[in-house]
Amino acid sequence: MWQAESVAAGLRAAWPTLRVSLEVIETKGDIRLDVPVWELGGQGVFVKEVQAAVLDGRSDAAVHSAKDMPSEGTPGLDLTAMPRRADPRDALVGARLADLPTGAVVATGSVRRRAQLAWLRPDLTFTGVRGNIGTRLGKVPPGGAVVIAAAALDRLGLRGSASEILSPDTMLPQVGQGAIGLECRADDHVTAGLLAVLEDTQTHVAVTAERAMLAQLGSGCNLPVGAYGIVRGESIELEGLLASIDGRILFRSRVAGPVDDPAGLGAALASELLDGAGGRGVLAIDGAGLR
Repeated sequence: MWQAESVAAGLRAAWPTLRVSLEVIETKGDIRLDVPVWELGGQGVFVKEVQAAVLDGRSDAAVHSAKDMPSEGTPGLDLTAMPRRADPRDALVGARLADLPTGAVVATGSVRRRAQLAWLRPDLTFTGVRGNIGTRLGKVPPGGAVVIAAAALDRLGLRGSASEILSPDTMLPQVGQGAIGLECRADDHVTAGLLAVLEDTQTHVAVTAERAMLAQLGSGCNLPVGAYGIVRGESIELEGLLASIDGRILFRSRVAGPVDDPAGLGAALASELLDGAGGRGVLAIDGAGLR
C-alpha cells in the first residue's frame, strides 16, 4: 500500500487534473502465509493477480516490488517505469550478526538470505517467517534476529528497529530489491506516458541488468541468487551471487559494462557465475535446471 500510495502521489503531483484511484488486490502470496514462497511457485506469486487486473482492463497500471516480478517479461505488459530505488540492503532486527551466539536462531523466509548467512556463520540455525512487517518484527527469536529489507523499514518509519544494516559485501541483495516496477498494457501509450514522469533511468538500467542475470540463470526463487547493479557515469558495475540451498557452496562474480546494454551485461554475469566461477555444478547438486 505504501508503494501504491507513493506512486499515486507522484502522478497527482505531475498531473494535477488526473484522477487516480487504487484497486487493492490480494495475491496468492498474500493469502498463503503458511507456505514458503518457493513452494508457492517462487517469483510471480505476488504479482500475477495484479497483472491480470491490468490485462483485463480493470486497472490501467500495476505497482510491484521489483524483487517480486518474474525475471522474464509478461506478454501484453510493458515494464514502463521505475521510480528512484530505495535502500536495497537487508537489515537485522534483534541481535547484530557478530553478536549472535553460537547456534542462534535467525528468522527468514528467503533462501538467498539463509544461504548467505549460513556461508558466513555455519553455526546458525534458521526458521521460516512470513507476513507483513509488523508480524515479522513480532517474531524475533530470543537471542536471535529476523531479516527484513531495509527499504520496508524505511517506508514504514521503522528504521530505528534495525540492529544492523548489512552491506552488500556481507549480504548481496535480491534482484530488484528496494525498487518499484510500474507496468501497463503494451498498447496503452497514454498510461505509459503518464507513468514516464516517475522514471529514474539509473534505477531502471541497474535493475534491468540484475533481472537479465536472473533470467539467464533461470533459477527464480528455487536457488539462492542475489545481484546488485550500480550505474557510475556511462558504465554499470554488476555483482551477482549463486549458492547452494544450504549455503555450503557460494559463488560471487563481478562485471562492468556500458549503460546502453544492461541486458547483455546481466547475461554475461550469469555466464561467468555458471561457467567461469563453477556455479553450473550447484544447479546439478540442487536438482535445478536452466529454463
